[in-house]
Amino acid sequence: MSKKLKVEQLEIVLYTQNEEEYISLTDMARYKDSERTNYIIQNWMRSRSTIEFLGLWEQFNNPRFKSIEFDAFKNEAGSNTFSLTPQRWISATNAIGIISKSGRYGGTFAHKDIAFEFASWISPTFKLYLIKEYQRLKEIESNQYHLEWNVKRVLSKVNYKLHTDAVKDYILPKSDYTGDTEWLAYAEEADILNVVLFGCTAKQWRDANPELAKKGKNIRDIASINELAVLSNLESFNAEMIKEGLSKEERFMKLLNIAHYQKAVLDKQDFLKSLKKTSDDLYLNNPDENKDLPE
Repeated sequence: MSKKLKVEQLEIVLYTQNEEEYISLTDMARYKDSERTNYIIQNWMRSRSTIEFLGLWEQFNNPRFKSIEFDAFKNEAGSNTFSLTPQRWISATNAIGIISKSGRYGGTFAHKDIAFEFASWISPTFKLYLIKEYQRLKEIESNQYHLEWNVKRVLSKVNYKLHTDAVKDYILPKSDYTGDTEWLAYAEEADILNVVLFGCTAKQWRDANPELAKKGKNIRDIASINELAVLSNLESFNAEMIKEGLSKEERFMKLLNIAHYQKAVLDKQDFLKSLKKTSDDLYLNNPDENKDLPE
């Protein structure tokens, strides 16, 4: 279902393509003339400054952009005989910043960077309202993921109690740990889950991320929502296998298979929830943006 912005009683549809958000220029044009939206968009695209902006955006973001065709449009722009439709611009230059879409929520859409430029051309006041409404939507979405992350974190803590109780009731009585060293049993079991899900032990993560460790963060604090959901399940599964008396080796292999399957299903179902949480209001979905964060 398409998301919508409401600006000055005008509904503006948002469309997502290749993980980028596009805003309906057709809807925005209704602010100026509800009957001639195509004319409004084409009139905006006639100016040389618009063509230069569109071309510069494409050069920054589109390696397949056809610069020669762009130069031809730029040279013609501004003349009395020059006209340009979104479809012609897309077809001639292989542009990706503007798209044409058919169907119920069809029309001309533009990447938010371009849409804000179009809004400025329509009216500086309209642009301000549009940006404010867009920011409001992003804050709502951010709070939604923040809430879901906290729910999953609480859930993993609940199942962590089941996990530690299983260690206390079924592993410690059969081990040689003394009162001073019992913590090792809990740490070893926790690290089985860490290695299964994150590919490293807690100590290995601390050694690789000293700055985060100094701030009191641990490997689970920066886990994604999906990882926390899987971790919660793993804690429950491992607790049951401990009760059944399965060896560490047997449990490790079973848990590894479970983790790989569940995480693949969850990540495929909802990519946004695979975001990494690095602070109360910052999420990253590209591991290359912070090489200190584990996969």
